[in-house]
Amino acid sequence: MARYTEASCRLCRREAQKLFLKGERCFTKKCSAVKREYPPGQHGQTRKKQSEYGLQLREKQKAKRFYGVLEKQFAKYFDMAVQRKGVTGANLLQILESRLDNVVFRLGLASSRAEARQLVRHAHFTVNGKKVNIPSYLVKPGDIIALRPKSRNLDKIKAILDITGSKVVPQWLEFDYDNLRGKVISLASREDVDVQVSEHLIVELYSK
Repeated sequence: MARYTEASCRLCRREAQKLFLKGERCFTKKCSAVKREYPPGQHGQTRKKQSEYGLQLREKQKAKRFYGVLEKQFAKYFDMAVQRKGVTGANLLQILESRLDNVVFRLGLASSRAEARQLVRHAHFTVNGKKVNIPSYLVKPGDIIALRPKSRNLDKIKAILDITGSKVVPQWLEFDYDNLRGKVISLASREDVDVQVSEHLIVELYSK
């Protein structure tokens, strides 16, 4: 299975903004995007004027990196967004928000999407009572996402809950902290998505 194996902080520096890929570290002075506010590489500090295509490409790369999605899967999501009714860009973000790893992160059960992806792969969560270990699983309104009982006493899970227990859950989700389970009330609207991406540029890129 293909996956990104380089330093996560390089991605934030390349996009010139925090993508919050390292959880709590992103909120400290250790964050590389704060310490070195220029792109990585030999010519990172050389200012370059971006073309229209370059701006569109950067927005696509930024969205992929926010959600931890690779090129082939991202293109698949775009095709799904085109086929849905409504605004294509908003549909794309809605699909990305519906990924199980993102929902686990939004519920506060992981400090980052990368950590959520790992926890899902290790089968720590159920959807509607059934074990699901596929991070790209797309949830639907009414789905119940819960932490498996045998996973609740793991030290790693306890540490995550201590950090993220006070996290604000978006309006399209509902979270029962006592039972460590969440419910999908509705699919995310564009107003619910706080990811700083200009999705119309992504649509323009794929429309060429």
